[in-house]
Amino acid sequence: MLTRWAITERLRLGNYMSTIATLAVGFVAALHFYILVLEMFLWDKPRGLKAFNLTPERAAMTKSLAANQGLYNGFLAAGLSYGLVLGSSGTAFKVFFLSCVIVAGMFGGLTVGKKILFIQAFPALIALALVLLS
Repeated sequence: MLTRWAITERLRLGNYMSTIATLAVGFVAALHFYILVLEMFLWDKPRGLKAFNLTPERAAMTKSLAANQGLYNGFLAAGLSYGLVLGSSGTAFKVFFLSCVIVAGMFGGLTVGKKILFIQAFPALIALALVLLS
């Protein structure tokens, strides 16, 4: 039989894990809103050129493709944000959109560069684990 202290500690730990999971999901959402800004608005500007290691010529040729990618990153961020707004009832949204980020990050890591695995997939994987544990 659980004592009152044990129940209180379990509830406190659950609240702590939920807060950490929420912060992790918020970080991934914010990261993807930032990627949206980089890809849609700063692609051919100094910050975008540096972030994606582009020449001005390459950026000009790929600007519309980057804007499209940025829009998709915005949808990922919006889905994660909606899951956060829903609170505990938004777990399914969080799991789905974090899974999408992980798959996109793995695909980008395999086709574009390993850096994407650490920037996109790894934080989403940690956030997903925290959501599932909370």
